[in-house]
Amino acid sequence: MNVLLRPVSAVRRQFYAWLVVILLISSAMLVLAGTAAMPEPYSWRTHSISESAAQGLLDAWIARLSFLCFGCAVLVLSILSRATWSRVTYWMNLVFAGAMLATAAFSHKPWLPGVPFDEFEDLLHSVTASGMGFAFCFGVVARFFQRERNHAVARTFDVVALMVASAMSPVSVLFPSDGGMIQRVMFAVAYVWYASEALSTHGMAAKSK
Repeated sequence: MNVLLRPVSAVRRQFYAWLVVILLISSAMLVLAGTAAMPEPYSWRTHSISESAAQGLLDAWIARLSFLCFGCAVLVLSILSRATWSRVTYWMNLVFAGAMLATAAFSHKPWLPGVPFDEFEDLLHSVTASGMGFAFCFGVVARFFQRERNHAVARTFDVVALMVASAMSPVSVLFPSDGGMIQRVMFAVAYVWYASEALSTHGMAAKSK
């Protein structure tokens, strides 16, 4: 159906769905840009994304902006999905969005030696980052149980996303030199999960109407 002939609500849902995807892509690109802007001896394999947004770092604003884009994407998606997500999924993703935005506001301690930092801000960053991980896991579990059994692909990806998110902390402890790479894999899975939710629930559904 021609865009001009579609119901306004359907057009808006599709617009906001694609806005979510654009924000997620922007966040991913900013993560890459923030990593590239880091001085030696920063390593994407060892150092976390949060460390590229650390206190007292010249180009930390790039990674902080990536957190901001990610948080806004999930916030928009949560509001858009209020009528389709279960209450647990909805509220957990609101918590995720709020924690991500707070993570952008409260920065990690510097990884460079000798740089002064605010210990309380670093503590707040750790709290919000941990809350973000728990909220994502609970939100995915709730969404999994809400889906119909014939949505096998989506349910399988829910399981994969949950496994990756749950394994991130223990695997990072076992392989500390690969902690940065492990976190980036987790972010990539989360980007895809949220983008697929936006498009399958709103973008493509609106398009078919």
